[in-house]
Amino acid sequence: MLAKFFRLSENNTTVKKEVLAGLTTFSTMAYILAVNPSILSRTGMDFNALITATALAAAIGTLVMALYARLPIGVAPGMGLNAFFAYTIVSGMGYSWQFALTAVFLEGIIFIILSMFRIREAIINSIPENLKHAISVGIGLLIALIGMANAGIIETGMRHVGDGRLEGVILKMGDVTSLGPLIALIGLIISAVLMYRKVNAALLIGILAATVVGIPLGITHLPEGHLVSLPPSVTPIAFKLQFDKIFSLDMVMILFTLLMVNLFDTVGTLIGLCNKAGLLDENGRLPRAKQALMADAVGTTAAGLLGTSVVTAYVESASGVAAGGRTGLTALTISVMFLLSLFFAPVFAMIPQAATAPALIIVGMLMMGSVVKIDFNDVTEAIPAFLAIVMMPYTYSIAEGIVFGMLSYVLLKVLTGQYKQISPVMYVLAILFIVTFMVK
Repeated sequence: MLAKFFRLSENNTTVKKEVLAGLTTFSTMAYILAVNPSILSRTGMDFNALITATALAAAIGTLVMALYARLPIGVAPGMGLNAFFAYTIVSGMGYSWQFALTAVFLEGIIFIILSMFRIREAIINSIPENLKHAISVGIGLLIALIGMANAGIIETGMRHVGDGRLEGVILKMGDVTSLGPLIALIGLIISAVLMYRKVNAALLIGILAATVVGIPLGITHLPEGHLVSLPPSVTPIAFKLQFDKIFSLDMVMILFTLLMVNLFDTVGTLIGLCNKAGLLDENGRLPRAKQALMADAVGTTAAGLLGTSVVTAYVESASGVAAGGRTGLTALTISVMFLLSLFFAPVFAMIPQAATAPALIIVGMLMMGSVVKIDFNDVTEAIPAFLAIVMMPYTYSIAEGIVFGMLSYVLLKVLTGQYKQISPVMYVLAILFIVTFMVK
């Protein structure tokens, strides 16, 4: 039944391969179960309740992706958007976390409407072929950067150096002789050797091997107490919406920011991953785009009600795609794992970031392959593609990379008299991007 529903034979895959791909993706996404509550709890929300809300929102959004869109992509509360929730809406603007949850809920409703009328699908289809390949490459560079930074192989950002002073570092080599980078490099070598030998579960085995090696080295911390427990209640944060200030200019600006960032994070992730998986049709379009976009819309609506931040398609899903995931059975496995994590949270929490880093690094390498499909002979095609590629890792954002790529594409085509190559949707998006820059 599973094989028929998910069309496994048509996609040249098997139940075993899909389940392993789902486990691989979940292992690279599981960090959100700890990180999201850590960020959102700074607003005064209950930490334990946030763990349950995060897992449930991820399970719901991914389940829709599995059964409705039938694509191998995980959905969960997004990094960056949770920081906007905590540090901008609540800490910066002074609103309550209940008001922020209301914004999340309203965004989900708006996204459902946009998805029903295929407006988001029209945006996907308006993106030129070269930019679609560039998005895939840019995502590859970004997730490789995330993996290396998580393991400490490289260092990014700002840090305190004492006496209240900050030291800036754009990018530099970390201490590769320390335990985190060494664990990651061991996992990387193991995964690479297994991939060479055509082992389907190479990435997952690499993660597990690095986790085991980390036990005697003190990187992997074995869970204390019971391994199985009942999930915390979401009662302290669920259905705590606040509608008295929704008709304010601040709410308009908050919704606009959430919509723009989440829209292009999800669109970019879907295009990049489906391009890599060979799931785009002969016209470079994403089959079942409406259904795929509905997944994060439903997930976000549920997130607002459950008590967590906006959900989005996860770029870490690339690890499952690289492991052979091609259908919704991969996503179904991810969804089930998020539900199980409610009862086995201590077990999943023991996998260190250094152990998941090899999967992200290898996936980044694999996604670089799309660069050969980009036309670098036409400068009006090459520069937008290049900007989309480099701005994703440079800004740590898929959405920003798409903005730079699409804006430069429109400007160069107009200024060189090739305006007929631009779709009406691209013109509208360019205007919205400019407005977004002006209001930041």
